[in-house]
Amino acid sequence: MAIRVEIPRDEGLDHSLALLNEGYLFIQNRARRLQTDIFQSRLLAQNVICMTGPEAAKLFYNEELFVRKGAAPKRVQKTLFGQNGVQGLDGAVHKQRKHMFMKLMSPERLKVIVDLTKKQWMETSKKWVQKDQVVLFDEVQEMLCKIACEWAGVPISESEAKNRANDLGEMVDAFGAIGPRHWRGRGARARSEQWVGEIIEHIRNGELDPPKDTAAYAMAWHRELNGKRLETQIAAVELLNILRPIVAIATYIIFGAHALHEHPECMGKLQSGSGQYVQRFVQEVRRFYPFTPFVGARVRRDFAWKQYPFKSETLVLLDVYGINHDPHLWDRPDEFRPDRFNNWEGGLFDLIPQGGGDRDNGHRCAGEWLTINVMEASLNFLTNQINYDVPVQDLSISLSRIPTLPADRFIISNVRQRES
Repeated sequence: MAIRVEIPRDEGLDHSLALLNEGYLFIQNRARRLQTDIFQSRLLAQNVICMTGPEAAKLFYNEELFVRKGAAPKRVQKTLFGQNGVQGLDGAVHKQRKHMFMKLMSPERLKVIVDLTKKQWMETSKKWVQKDQVVLFDEVQEMLCKIACEWAGVPISESEAKNRANDLGEMVDAFGAIGPRHWRGRGARARSEQWVGEIIEHIRNGELDPPKDTAAYAMAWHRELNGKRLETQIAAVELLNILRPIVAIATYIIFGAHALHEHPECMGKLQSGSGQYVQRFVQEVRRFYPFTPFVGARVRRDFAWKQYPFKSETLVLLDVYGINHDPHLWDRPDEFRPDRFNNWEGGLFDLIPQGGGDRDNGHRCAGEWLTINVMEASLNFLTNQINYDVPVQDLSISLSRIPTLPADRFIISNVRQRES
């Protein structure tokens, strides 16, 4: 008979309030205190297993043992993900839907979005020269909304771009939120699904004809394994699963600007274009700064791991932020050091800011390379195409807020175009 060992427990009736207070450090704090990479907690009135470390990540992304259906709380589905989208699917249905997303990420299409990114930076930054200062996060979020829509084949007017960008941003900002932030996210989700749902219907009735290699075309005409087209609401959710994450790259770009300000020695290396430094810099931004705190799945069937019992349907949270700062994986993990990626060969379960595992068939973010390419183009522009000042402001980044940003959203002033 197999020996079972009880999973260490975080004592207490419920730790939901502690999660709100501790944010990104919630799992890491308890793992260190309990001296374990796995522990049980009580969150939102249910037993939850929390795990950290690369071994835990490898386990977590084993699709024979875990499912995503039912893992995301309804409040997250009604804000961030939407209902019935690819994140909550499993098995053959998930693989077929994921394949649709992956086809959109061809090298040719990635080049298109990089070109659109460069174009938007050039056009938008010209307006900044006339202003005393700009809030960079707000500007980049609107810029990325325009880029995302053009790339995805979604029509958007100049006058509506700001409001659409704000809604897509509010959906992201509602993750982990309660109260007003949550309700703003729900309202933004409802408005966005209605907007995109109407676009899907216009495509299907022939009023719009986006290029065949765009996301709008793919979502409108995709057929499931049963041969049926996606319901309009689901097609809208999936199209927003393209637009929303692209707009969310604004957070990474602001973190990149923050890193340049905090580590000015990096600026010269980026400007010189020596080697592959921009790639190393981008990877370190993704590793170092807080983006995804954790991801969830449910146990598919009873099993044991390291003699610890995992019961069917138990919610399991994997500590994404903690793994990206694991001292067993990363030398001096709390220091910003792009050169750590000099000879980095990469792995499926170590650098996981946008999830781990296999990108093609698993639940790793389909748009990871798109994110990296857009970040590289954006940071190259910030360092080589314009000069700007960073006025006195609050640049602190709270790890208790999920998601988080520099407190003043990174203000820049005195923007000047650089002479070529």
